[in-house]
Parts: sequence; structure tokens; C-alpha cells
Amino acid sequence: MMFKTLPGLLLLCVSFATAHSHSGDQTPLSAIGPHSGLWYNKLPGDGGTQADSVFSGISTFGRLPYWPCLASEIEQFDIAFLGAPFDTGTSYRPGARFGPSGIRQGSRRLNLYGGYNVPMNVNPFNSWARVLDCGDIPVTSYDNTFAIKQIEDGHNALLMRKPHTDASMDGPSLQGRTLPRVITLGGDHTIVLPILRSVKKAYGPISVIHFDSHLDTWKPKVFGGSPSEVASINHGTYFYHAAQEGLLRNDSNIHVGIRTTLSGPSDYENDGYVGFEIVEAREIDTLGVAGIIKKILARVGIEQPVYLSIDIDTLDPAFAPATGTPETGGWSTRELRSILRGLEGLNLVGADIVEVAPAYDTNAELTTMAAADILFEVMSIMVKKGPLSKLGKTKAGEL
Repeated sequence: MMFKTLPGLLLLCVSFATAHSHSGDQTPLSAIGPHSGLWYNKLPGDGGTQADSVFSGISTFGRLPYWPCLASEIEQFDIAFLGAPFDTGTSYRPGARFGPSGIRQGSRRLNLYGGYNVPMNVNPFNSWARVLDCGDIPVTSYDNTFAIKQIEDGHNALLMRKPHTDASMDGPSLQGRTLPRVITLGGDHTIVLPILRSVKKAYGPISVIHFDSHLDTWKPKVFGGSPSEVASINHGTYFYHAAQEGLLRNDSNIHVGIRTTLSGPSDYENDGYVGFEIVEAREIDTLGVAGIIKKILARVGIEQPVYLSIDIDTLDPAFAPATGTPETGGWSTRELRSILRGLEGLNLVGADIVEVAPAYDTNAELTTMAAADILFEVMSIMVKKGPLSKLGKTKAGEL
């Protein structure tokens, strides 16, 4: 009898979800309980939320609603979380292909008490923005060239869609349109090259803030890429290729948190040619958090569109051991989150976090929780800034 009624029950659940999603009801999806008829529907508390059993249910980022955005365009969004499970461009410890699922697991309790960000005075889970977890890009692990194209196409398929909010308003894209934002869960840092190719189609050459312990601008012959054209694109050379392809705005890009060894001083000279300024990790001892924020803002400006890329190894291995190329002498999670909050005035059009390799984590999930908390700050910046229509008719190429 149970098997006969199961299809009907599933149909009822799908019908309820569809009816809510497309009925015109603007109630935030996060304010709807997952157990209608079994426990509660509307939730109490500020914004209609209450502490819930976040250890149950399917893992999405911060328990956001899931929609297979790459398979269906029915649902619109303002911010999409998108996984890119790729790690065959790494040079030391593989495993970042499991980063997207690990970060989602580490994000479960973000919405435990309702998701209100106290320092930033905003709740990114209950705001003007429709935020979805769109799942993962299907990425092959057998062919790097094809995988990189998959990431570019998958990212661009979401980036170029009409957003849920202000879709008819002018925006900063090359076409003068307002676009949604995409936050990518990596994956090793190679994924930023196809993402920047996607971003260029939407905004033209972009300014990049790059949090990392490594430069990632090495010439391929210096960093493992001399055997072949395929080998030349990896997680230490992708910015070199991005500069060669004209994906970056000149003189407005910055590395933050650098503390790696080099092949020699020429690595820094090459980095300057690629178009980056450098903030060393050790500068926090002299400049402090406020000084580092000031240097970032002075470099990228507060008017033009900006892309944010965060390597989890910006953090010291004491706070984030689960990464492919750990470097000691990094920042604490508190320091990095404070710096990110200081960037709230920037026009972030997209972001990523990369190099999370859960297999090297402790059983306390230190790294995946840190990665999730970092993206919580990024998500808060985007929501607090408002839809990109607020940049009006100004196009990226005219800034």
C-alpha cells in the first residue's frame, strides 16, 4: 500500500513547491518551513525565522532553496551559488573537487538563528534578493581543456540571465542590462580563468581582488606548464593567461595575503606586468585591518564593477588546514572576515572561494565552516549593496 501512495505523495510535494514558487507570493523562501502539515509552515521570530534542526535535510548553501538552474530557467534569482568541482589543475594536494559539497556541509548552521549578520546589519537570507543554490556545473575529470570550457559555459549560462529583481532596469553590463550575481564554490583556483572569460562577456575586462597566499601569475614555463598547452593552464598560471587574453582591467587589480616563496624577484616583476599590486600577509602587523582595507579600496576604487576571488589558503593552516597548498604565517578567520566587511561599498558583480579540499580537514570541519562563513560575508556585501541596477546606465567599459 505504501508503494502505491508514494508517487501521489511526491506529486503533492512537487505541486506545493511549484504553487508557492510561481504563485506571485513574494514571501522569502527561507521564511517557509520545510514541514508543512507535519510541524509548522510560517516560522516565528524576526523575518519569520526560528532556530531549527539544521543537521537534517539536504545540504545546500546555508539551507537555501535548491533549483537545477542549468537544466531549467523557470526560477529567477538575484544571487546564485554554483559549484565547480574541478581539481586537476592543482600542483600539490588534490581534493578540491569535493570543495562544493564540503562548503555546503560547513554552511548548515549559518541560518540556524535566522541568518542576521550583526556587524554588517543585514540579513542576506531574508532581504530583497532571491538567492538560490543552483547545484554544480557538470565537470569532467578526464580532460582539462573540456572541463574549463564546461565551467565557462555553465557560469555564463547563469550570469547572462534576467535577475529576479529589476530585470527591466538599466545596469552596468556591456549591454546596459542588470544581471544577477554568481558566487562559485570551487574547485581549485584554475576555475577563475573560465569564470573571468565568462565575466568579460558580461562586463568587459574586470578589476579583481585576489585573496591568496600565492601570486598565481607565474609564467607557464616557471610554473609547470612547459610540457604542453594544456599543462600551461593550472592553478598557478591562470592570471597570467587572463592578462594575456585581456580579461583584466589594467592597474586596478590587487593580491591580498601573499606570503609564498618565489623562484626569485623576477616573479614580482612579472606580477606587476600582469597588472597586480601586492599586500603581503605580514603587513597586517604594521597596517592593521583598517590599513589593508584602505589599500584595497584605493587600488580598485568604489565605482567600477569588481570581481572577488578568495583562496581559502589566505587563512593560516591553523584555521584552515584543508587546502591544496597550505602556507604558514597567514591570517585568522576573524581578521579575514573583518577585512571583507570593510569592502561593503564595492560593486561586487561576482565572487568565488576555492581550494577547499575537505579530505584534509579535521573532523570538526574547521575549513569548510570557515569557507562558508567567508561567503556569508560576501553574500552580505552583495545584498547590502542592492541590485546592480543601482549602478544605472554606466557600462563597465566606460568607467
